[in-house]
Amino acid sequence: MKITTSLENINSFGGLNFVSNEFNALNLSEIIDNQLGNRSPFAKYSYSDIFKNMWMIIFAGGDCAEDIQEHLKTELQNTTQMNVSSADTILRVQQELASDTQIIYSKAQVENQINTNNKLNALNLSILRKLNVFDENKYHDLDFDNQFIATEKYDAKKGYKMIHGYFPSVASIGRNTVYFENRNGNSNVKFEQHETLESVFTLLKTNNIKIGRARMDCGSFTQNVIEKVVSNCKTFYIRAQKCDDLLQQLKLVTSWQTIEINHKKVEVCSLDYTPFKKEKSYRYVVSREPNSTGQVDVFQQDSFIYRAIITNDLNLSEQEVIEFYNQRGASEKIFDELNNDFGWKRLPFSFLNQNTVYMMIMAMCRNFYLYLVKKISAKVTFIKSNFRLKKFIFRFVVVPSKWIKKSGQITLKLFTNKPYHLVLT
Repeated sequence: MKITTSLENINSFGGLNFVSNEFNALNLSEIIDNQLGNRSPFAKYSYSDIFKNMWMIIFAGGDCAEDIQEHLKTELQNTTQMNVSSADTILRVQQELASDTQIIYSKAQVENQINTNNKLNALNLSILRKLNVFDENKYHDLDFDNQFIATEKYDAKKGYKMIHGYFPSVASIGRNTVYFENRNGNSNVKFEQHETLESVFTLLKTNNIKIGRARMDCGSFTQNVIEKVVSNCKTFYIRAQKCDDLLQQLKLVTSWQTIEINHKKVEVCSLDYTPFKKEKSYRYVVSREPNSTGQVDVFQQDSFIYRAIITNDLNLSEQEVIEFYNQRGASEKIFDELNNDFGWKRLPFSFLNQNTVYMMIMAMCRNFYLYLVKKISAKVTFIKSNFRLKKFIFRFVVVPSKWIKKSGQITLKLFTNKPYHLVLT
């Protein structure tokens, strides 16, 4: 095997030029800097420069700020319209954007640390509106969920899984993150959740985004949350928690209907039930199926597994309610992508409020990516809109390239037979 080398200036990530071009075409720098303000007059880099540097690290397959110093600096310096900073600057600017963490004590005197960065939440909505994600004449479906993220950071507290971490809340519409709040790992998911949802709905209304239906898991099954959702949505669907009184009523039901959900036959029924021992009743859509062992439960006195969804929707059938609620699985995929594709598993700071900044900037990066891959896939056949980030990097970003200066013009030469030129049409 013979080897030869060349000093010719060829870059590995030619596709980054198209990503950078789209960032600038959308005027995202103007939006970011207008909303976050100007940094010190002596600062060499704006907030938008830092955002773009962080996003381009991710689009080049990196996973931390130090990658820009160790691996990507030359590549990014040869990417169009890039003001490449150092890793220290990227980390320092994120710390500048951190907001104070609230400390709120529960009735049991448990300390809850909650960090909400209102500036970045507002910026995220402004970017989404620029991406034309929302139709102001349409009612949207809202999903709200929490996920425990294990991490051994300095201020991380032990959660219900008996490991240290954070417990962020995310509101989403479709595949896009529209609101983010970070909590420490010991916080109960139900604690002050109605206040979080009030912030969600207020921000969405401010941006003329209307919510028609809301879906949530059993962590949202509280009276305060249901009242908050009812006052801001047309219909809601929340996984209900079982109680003895509800099970006793279910034993009296004789008209169970058999349907098929996800290739599995289950029995369903609807009944009116008044939760929380209050006056207001709601529709409960209940499904049941035999347990795997066939053993009779001592408390239920039968061998069924029951699941219930509380809703104020009186029009959909039981099957339609269950199938709509089960679509929450798509929204839960957001956490998978944020963790594994956009750096949430590798938090850079020691403190909750600083990691909130990083997580929110990465959530915005993912929103931008969803827009970008959809737009590119509509123009070229070798990219699909459902590609995960890694596949997009391999198929699109990784392409040898070289800038050629000739007759006063600068041309990007790509060493490939793929029709990249169609992206610019």
